[in-house]
This record gives sequence, C-alpha cells and structure tokens, in this order.
Amino acid sequence: MTDEFEEHRAHLVGVAYRMLGSRAEAEDAVQEAYLRFAGVDRSEIRDLRGWLTTTTGRICLDVLRSARVRREAYVGPWLPEPIVERLPTTGVPSPEDVAVRADEVTYALLVVLERLTPEQRVAFVLHDVFGVPFDEIAAALKVTGAAARQLATRARRAVADDRVRHTATPAEQRQVAEAFLAAVGGGDLDALVKLLAPDVIAVGDGGGVVPAGRRAVEGTDKVARFLFGIFEKTLRSGGPVRAEQVLVNGSLGFLLEFGEPPQRLVTSLAIADGRITGIFDQLNPAKLTAVPRVDPSRDLFGRP
Repeated sequence: MTDEFEEHRAHLVGVAYRMLGSRAEAEDAVQEAYLRFAGVDRSEIRDLRGWLTTTTGRICLDVLRSARVRREAYVGPWLPEPIVERLPTTGVPSPEDVAVRADEVTYALLVVLERLTPEQRVAFVLHDVFGVPFDEIAAALKVTGAAARQLATRARRAVADDRVRHTATPAEQRQVAEAFLAAVGGGDLDALVKLLAPDVIAVGDGGGVVPAGRRAVEGTDKVARFLFGIFEKTLRSGGPVRAEQVLVNGSLGFLLEFGEPPQRLVTSLAIADGRITGIFDQLNPAKLTAVPRVDPSRDLFGRP
C-alpha cells in the first residue's frame, strides 16, 4: 500500500502546494490523504491517481476554509511560501520539487489565487492545471457538475483580469531582472521608473516577525521611492549585504541577505510587456526555512 501511494506523492504535493501556497501545509494535506487511502477498500478505487488527486483537493478545501479565518488575523499581507532554486540548477532536485515547479504555476499566479474563494481555487487548480474532469471536481466540492464548471470559469476570469501579469519569456525576465537590480543598486530612479508598469504593486510579507509594509504600495512613483527607501535601510542595517539571482517558482527573482544576524529576503518579479507589474518580497523566516543562504561566489554586489 505504501509503495502504491509513494508513486503519487510528488504529484500530490504539487497539487496541494498550488492550492495552499505553503509547502508545509501541502505535505500535511498529502499525509492526510495517505491516512484516508489507508482506510478505504482499494477494490472500490478504479483510478488511483484520480482518487488521490480529488481526495487531496477535498482536504485542501477544508484547509483553505480555515486558513481564510487565520489569515484575517495575520499581521500585514500574506504571501505564499516561495520555492527557491539556484541558477543554474545545482545537484538533482527531488521529485517533489520538480512537481511543485512544473506546469508554470508562477509565484505571481499563486498570489492571484489567494484572492479566489476556496471553492474557486480548488476548481481552477484541479481543472486548469491538472486536467481533472468536472464531474470529479464536483464530487470533491459536493456541488453539481455545472456549478463546478462555473467556479472554474469565475476563477479563470479573475486570474485573467488581475493587474499582476507575468508573461515574460526567460530571456525577457533576465533582461528586466538585471536592469531592475542595476537601477535599485545604483540609485537610478529614472531607470527604475521606466521598468515599472503604471499599475505596478509591491507587497511584502514579514508575518509580524520582521519589519515589512503593512499594506501594498501601488503606482510607479510610490513603488520606486518605496524600493529605494527599503534598499537604503538595508544598507544601513549593519553586516554584509549580498544578493543572488535565483529561480523563484520557476521564474527569475532574487535572494538577499542583510543585517547582523543575517536576515533573508526572497523577491519575485511579475513581468509583462517588458515592465514589472508586481514585486513580492517574502521576509517571514517561517516561510524561508527551505531557502538556501546566498552563495558568496554568486554575490551580485560583490561587496564584503
């Protein structure tokens, strides 16, 4: 039984992470799916992968409903836990990491998915990302097939209408990301403004543990000045300041270390039409436990 389940664990972690935005919660949900699997008659399961996927979706739905209550009491904005990988890849990633990064579910999309209802998010992820039929989604959500289809449609529309867009190719990502770091690090306000979309938004998640903005910052001028203020404060924090370009959920971003003792920050950029539409800074230490330290040999600033 264990071997049967383990064949699908990586896939299930990927499903749950996209629904929950938390690797730890995703692994807990998958463990709960295993316990439910252990308690059923396997002869009644015709499609094991499908059964496990919809069961995981049902578990995630319950988690999302309770998470909405918890996040209302969260200090400041809540951002997903990032999946960070060095560039280029070092070593061989685990099957779970590969599954979590597959299907181009970017960090920007995870942020947008946070604005959906739990039912919309489950329907969208199961159908649009993993191709689960609507009749199976309906069974997981305990709604009709038509209602499941409508939930996915509304989710799709919300995703398409959101101002945070990320459509850049890898080459465009690299060009914009490098120009962004050069502008911020060099104090070039004009260059930074040119990189920002008119409706750009900047969001930071410190979880009430480390300093971060309590609200999102919106608009080109406000975001540019906010970023310069943050960077100047970082330089004055004491200790070395290091930065490394990394993959954040499959797209280019930055890993920074600053202060004494060292504090880490993961920055994800949403880029479309050559401009940055969203800047997401994850500073909450509880969400960075799986993130590596900056490799000094890859330090973009090259300062001691």
